[in-house]
Amino acid sequence: MGASPEGVGHDHDPPRTLARHCGARAVARYRLRPFTTASERLSEDRFAADGLSFVAIEDGRLVGTARLWNVSAGLGRPVLLLGPLAVAADARNRGIGAALVQRVLREARRLGHRAVLLVGNAPYYGRFGFSAAKTGALRLPGPFEPERLLGVELKGGALDGARGLIRATGDRVPRGLPDFLTGANRAPAALAA
Repeated sequence: MGASPEGVGHDHDPPRTLARHCGARAVARYRLRPFTTASERLSEDRFAADGLSFVAIEDGRLVGTARLWNVSAGLGRPVLLLGPLAVAADARNRGIGAALVQRVLREARRLGHRAVLLVGNAPYYGRFGFSAAKTGALRLPGPFEPERLLGVELKGGALDGARGLIRATGDRVPRGLPDFLTGANRAPAALAA
């Protein structure tokens, strides 16, 4: 049986194999490690957008994840940023990533969001409606390849005239949270000795 996001599965897919929404501000919603790309910088020390973190579970194992982050596309234009979209290497080419993208876009639209941006490969994301047609005047906080900055409008005209720096606008993760909540990769003091 394949893993697929909740609500996207087929009649023969039991609910336990479907991706579940991570509703609470749980471990899967945090990004507390240093960024490695310009787009990751926008999620550093931030909570993911409410209701927009998804995982794919297969046989009790996490095989995929997708998260959306609150950002602005220039001044006063709230949009979402997709990333990371990740699928376990041994679970690729089975439609899990595509199902996760479809799920996050459907849920973002249902929640009233107007557009989603990402940095990725146009041939892959184009099938979901993403393109660079309206992102040419936008920039990220750091080096990036402009042709890979893609957007999809969930409401017509949402990206018309978008220009300027894409900025993180999501809630910040409070400092001083316990390691078990933040996913810190440190051994407890008692075990480190």
